[in-house]
Amino acid sequence: MSPRLPRRQAERRGLRLWPVGIVLVLAFTIAVLVAAAVFYTGWDLLGARELKPERRIDSKTLFDLVKLAFGVVAGAGALVALVVAYRRQRVDEDGALRDATRLHTERFTTAVSQLGDESAAVRLGGVHALAGLADDAPTRALRQTCIDVVCAYLRLPYIAEADLPADDAEARHTYLALLEVRHTAIRLIRNHLRLPLEHHHSWQGHDFDFTGVMFDGGDFSEAVFSSGVVDFRGATFSPSGGLNFSRAVFSGSLVDFRGATFSPGGQVNFSQAVFSGGMVDFIGNIFPDDALFFGSATFSGSTVNLGATFDGRVLFGGATFSGGTVDFTGATFSSDSVNFHYAVFSGGTVEFQEARGAVPLGLIPAAGSPLPDGVNLATAWQPTGS
Repeated sequence: MSPRLPRRQAERRGLRLWPVGIVLVLAFTIAVLVAAAVFYTGWDLLGARELKPERRIDSKTLFDLVKLAFGVVAGAGALVALVVAYRRQRVDEDGALRDATRLHTERFTTAVSQLGDESAAVRLGGVHALAGLADDAPTRALRQTCIDVVCAYLRLPYIAEADLPADDAEARHTYLALLEVRHTAIRLIRNHLRLPLEHHHSWQGHDFDFTGVMFDGGDFSEAVFSSGVVDFRGATFSPSGGLNFSRAVFSGSLVDFRGATFSPGGQVNFSQAVFSGGMVDFIGNIFPDDALFFGSATFSGSTVNLGATFDGRVLFGGATFSGGTVDFTGATFSSDSVNFHYAVFSGGTVEFQEARGAVPLGLIPAAGSPLPDGVNLATAWQPTGS
């Protein structure tokens, strides 16, 4: 499903070199074969058929043979020097990689210890340090490790604002300090996902594990999810905040919201987002009022599974459906819960087979107007006379 991304950094799992004797034999063999091929090709192009026999070797011919012998020896020496230089370069590169990895590990240990500090300011420094380490990581795997730790910090137990003790100023102060650290972690992830794929510090294509995270606000606007897995399963979107995906681009990732808890007021906002590839999965979720917003979003290639329960208002007004699949199979709609006013259906598939409940507003055209191509209604919703 996800396209393969070009690797911007070489990953090595230890230096593997053949014995120098085998390498030299192979190098000489290849050199002889290439020389023979060139000689034969030139011989054939010149139209030569046989050599003229010489009964006596004059001084000029002898001198030419001596030059040829010295040329062969010099070429062989150059070939040996080339092989040795290449091996030395590989060893030096591997040593530099080991040194960079060792330094990265030392910095990583320091940054992780900062995340466990009692002081929110020190934790804030740890988040920034890990982001910097991810940017400087000598291998892709080490970068993913740094990203995993930032995500793991967000998964730590957390008390949302709604659960704070009443009239406890100290608890609220601690909450606000930790909230700043968490929002900074989300912002750093977003900023790196905004960078073009070819940028040396881009985090596109990596995995992000947000399972069970309490999102008390957060901003992924304009982030590009071009590959990898972004996992929101079991996450909770607090009434005092939500998550903003406005103008985000989904072009290859699997973004999984199954089992997430959506609270009234804890809106997940996909306004003007672009779904051009990959999959976004909301199967089995329950959406209370104003929990989900797809206003003016563009669906042009992704598969978006929305087989959920819509107990409150979810807006698709102004959205464009021009490709891909938006699947409401098995969804349940309360009265006036979903709004498709001013939506444009110009391609792709919008599937309502086996959907139940009230017909979404603005979905079925006025009497006498044809149903847009690609929109498949539940049997109970079919217009009269169709």
